[in-house]
Amino acid sequence: MNLQGNRIGFLGAGAMGEALAGGLLAAGVARDHVQLADPDPDRRAEVSRRLGVETFADNAALVHESDVVVLAVKPGLLGRVLSEGGVASARPLWISIAAGVSIAKIAAALPEGARVVRAMPNTPALVRCGATAFVASANASAQDRALAQSLFECAGLAWEAPDESLLDAVTGLSGSGPAYVFVFLEALADAGVRVGLPRDAAQRFAIQTVLGSAQLARDSGAHPAQLKDRVTSPGGTTIAGLARLEANGFRAAVIDAVEAATRRSKELGGD
Repeated sequence: MNLQGNRIGFLGAGAMGEALAGGLLAAGVARDHVQLADPDPDRRAEVSRRLGVETFADNAALVHESDVVVLAVKPGLLGRVLSEGGVASARPLWISIAAGVSIAKIAAALPEGARVVRAMPNTPALVRCGATAFVASANASAQDRALAQSLFECAGLAWEAPDESLLDAVTGLSGSGPAYVFVFLEALADAGVRVGLPRDAAQRFAIQTVLGSAQLARDSGAHPAQLKDRVTSPGGTTIAGLARLEANGFRAAVIDAVEAATRRSKELGGD
């Protein structure tokens, strides 16, 4: 899907809004077709300086100038932003990255017939390595869905979910997942220090090990279990370490974490 012909506006110039806008620019979208709105003048100036794009203090003015509007505000602010005079419009495609806010709630704040895409990105989008799931309202066209796919692919992986309810599971896995990985990284580095490595070396080795392992899993196409087995020799060091992880419930703890985060996402969505 060619993004070039569409003017894309972001309501909210926070870290995620800036990351997605930067991804569009990196993909070749013209700077005069990307714009952001934010109430903070310092934030507007900072984003304008870094990205070289136009910024707005007036949300309604940005909506008027946009073919696609990305709702990149905190979930608690979404209703207030959409209720501002001149903001709600049926003309643009609306794409929301506000966690837990359903398509029905967004559509109810917009004129009848508005096309809505709800998405769940994650923070690695800040470095163009994100994972985003999205789902479109029933009246969104195939072209709308393809445009959303292209937009999020500018920041990493994008997947169109077959059902909106799956976004809670995505929140539990990839939305919250970076925090699980960061805790694992911290623990891996601490373990390196405990067995004698300098702190700086332990942290660099932990990060590179996780990064390289993830890239190998992605690029090889092999099942993680197969890759694990390739590192695990009979009676060797790796199986000794894996046995301790299993004894301490590592696998079960990860599964429980994803289930707990998914449940909490459903609870928040029902508020």
